[in-house]
Amino acid sequence: MSSDSTPLRIAMIGHGFMGAAHSQGWRTAPRFFDLPLQPTMQLLVGRDEDAAREAAERWGWAQVATDWRTVLDRDDIDVVDIVTPGDSHAEIASAALEAGKHVLCEKPLATTVEQAEAMADAAARARSRGVVAMVGFTYRRVPAATLARDLVAAGRVGEIRQVRASYRQDWLADAESPMTWRLDKARAGSGALGDIGAHAIDLAQFISGQRISAVSGVLQTIVQQRPLLAETRGLSGTAGAERGTVSVDDLALFTARFESGVLGSFEASRFATGRKNALRIEVSGSAGAIAFDLEELNVLQFFDARAPIAEQGFTRILVTEPEHPYVGAWWPAGHTLGYEHGFSHQAKDFVEAVSAGAQPTPSFADGLQVQRVLDAVERSAHAASSWVAVADTVAAASTVQETHQEEMQP
Repeated sequence: MSSDSTPLRIAMIGHGFMGAAHSQGWRTAPRFFDLPLQPTMQLLVGRDEDAAREAAERWGWAQVATDWRTVLDRDDIDVVDIVTPGDSHAEIASAALEAGKHVLCEKPLATTVEQAEAMADAAARARSRGVVAMVGFTYRRVPAATLARDLVAAGRVGEIRQVRASYRQDWLADAESPMTWRLDKARAGSGALGDIGAHAIDLAQFISGQRISAVSGVLQTIVQQRPLLAETRGLSGTAGAERGTVSVDDLALFTARFESGVLGSFEASRFATGRKNALRIEVSGSAGAIAFDLEELNVLQFFDARAPIAEQGFTRILVTEPEHPYVGAWWPAGHTLGYEHGFSHQAKDFVEAVSAGAQPTPSFADGLQVQRVLDAVERSAHAASSWVAVADTVAAASTVQETHQEEMQP
């Protein structure tokens, strides 16, 4: 339990899958980590009062409301946790920061670069007043992924030479799966690229310690029409004959150039039949390599090229020792953790940053950078896969394209 009874009072805007995950994090973190403040699940906000009340009772929120704007003037709210669809992030986060509330916002930060820039600006202004903001790239806090970052930072793989990243799921492989908000560009911003590709981008940059500077990509919408849910059409029942248009990508493939010149390959797919949640990152270097796969989230593969040749091979590290990141607060060695533990680690790190007056990571500026990568991939795909800089100007993109073409010439 927390050593300090001073509460950190939280309002969560939205519920559903991410609402359940964030609630688990807030509820569990103070029971396993010695936190400087006590997270208090004060208020859950949802548009439908009955649904919000049911979620609040299930997950342990004290109160419910139906309008997120009422949170802004409440003195009993310190933190606004945003788990709504991406099209509402910018308005809610900016208003909350202006009102002096700390903000945790789910990824991707927004649906457009312009929105993300406005959010990053709002966070920078709030930071000068002691108010902090963080974007929820939770997979950074899977102990094996954090350990991968630590090994790379310590030089255990030597000079990085190549990065491979993919996030593959199959929940849309059935062409008759109905339309959801995630398939609507106006609400989601992009499809597989922004939904799961954003995680691959952030985790690759986090583990490698390098930012992506240019991309060349292609996008594809594999199933362009899907059945509408009956409730969408004002009827009872499930999906019907009426169909809606999918306005986002199902599959994204792109090559990336990192700041150092290192090349990376990326894939984001919601049509990878048989892959349920396969986020995989591999970093190859002059002295070794690491490989992480979320479908085996307690394991990190490590190759030490400095070992005697007769002993070389990828070593399977079971990341359950007390010496491993975050793990000491949980179970005895060999007792594995799950998906939900990352949200407890996120809550822990956020609470500690708020208490210390420190900037938590990833910041909104980090989220903006990922948004710029997503935007650059889309611009590249619309320009016949040309190389596009992760920047705001056409001139910068042209320079990168010309440079790449010169490099490829014999």
